[in-house]
Amino acid sequence: MGFDPWDAAFVADPYPAYRELREQGRAIWSEATGQWLVPHYADVNALLRDRRLGRTYLHRFTHEEFGREAPPPAHEPFHVLNGNGLLDLEDPAHARVRRLVAKAFTPRTVEQLVPAVRRMAGELVAGLLADGGGDLLTAVAEPLPVAVIAELLGVPESDRGPLRPWSADICGMFELRPDEETARRAVRASVEFSDYLRGLIAERRERPGSDLISGLIAAHDEEGRLSEQEMISTCVLLLNAGHEATVNTTVNGWWTLFRNPDRLADLRRNPEKLSTAVDELLRFDTPLQMFERWVLDDIEIGGVTIPRGAEVALLFGSANRDPARFTDPDALDLVRADNPHLSFGAGIHYCLGAPLARRELEASFGALLADGIPPLRLVREPRWRDGYVIRGLEELLVEF
Repeated sequence: MGFDPWDAAFVADPYPAYRELREQGRAIWSEATGQWLVPHYADVNALLRDRRLGRTYLHRFTHEEFGREAPPPAHEPFHVLNGNGLLDLEDPAHARVRRLVAKAFTPRTVEQLVPAVRRMAGELVAGLLADGGGDLLTAVAEPLPVAVIAELLGVPESDRGPLRPWSADICGMFELRPDEETARRAVRASVEFSDYLRGLIAERRERPGSDLISGLIAAHDEEGRLSEQEMISTCVLLLNAGHEATVNTTVNGWWTLFRNPDRLADLRRNPEKLSTAVDELLRFDTPLQMFERWVLDDIEIGGVTIPRGAEVALLFGSANRDPARFTDPDALDLVRADNPHLSFGAGIHYCLGAPLARRELEASFGALLADGIPPLRLVREPRWRDGYVIRGLEELLVEF
């Protein structure tokens, strides 16, 4: 089986195909996706930091100059929302926005949230236990990060219902070749979410609080403040990036632990290993399998020249299993000390929310492994969702 993002068997277990790609070379052309695949850790790590590549090209070229078609005008609300977020900005705009966001989203902000994160995780696990089990995805994995981000932004509990559907619809556009119905849902969610946040920002301008939106409004430096659109895009990115990665790491991680019962039993006996265990689960089955970049200036990888205008696919899932960087990479080692996985990216686009994501994962796994909570057991083997870039399970049915 080769690299085929639309094949269910590949999505369920892409790692044998990655092994073949690493043996084939350092840059492999994929006719199916129209991209250069980069499967080795050293190359992915280096290219994440290489300014000859970019998440966008519009800071240097028009669509026409870059040899690409402009997106349909009907998709504009999605692209405005996405294009003003940290993930798709390039310097100097990226540096300015990240600097201002970092003034509000500080390590202290994350640490102040930790007690609430642990409380929410405990409440969700208590609910699952009271039901005797259920779908770990919908009972714990999905609601926790949504609740945490909502708490961070100051979204009232009565307004939180649409957050998860908005996030899912917007993130559908990050898959390979999204169809027109996916784009329509993403545009609608972009408009509705933006309108909601615009109203919330207006409220916080009138009545500031201790939430992140109030902090973003107040953040300023010698170059000025964030625009309203930059604030909206930042809030949406925090939900989308933090939510999707945390949800999929939770359910994919438990699926991994169920297939490694000795490791699971050891983790239950030794919860102090949770911190390194979370990073190992992020490495072992990466929630974001591919990160795409545009080639802004010709580059050479392993003797292959990749021209300006091409797209490269940095294969995080493959890089995190590269034996050139990780000892025994296909083994789950929950106390792996040397673990510089790339699941949160690298370079200027390194995930700003990584510390919060780790805290959430430690809280949810910790609550399910806590003293007094009976061991979890898998009810039936799960199925993988359609979609390869953001890879996760449809459900994970468990019982105590």
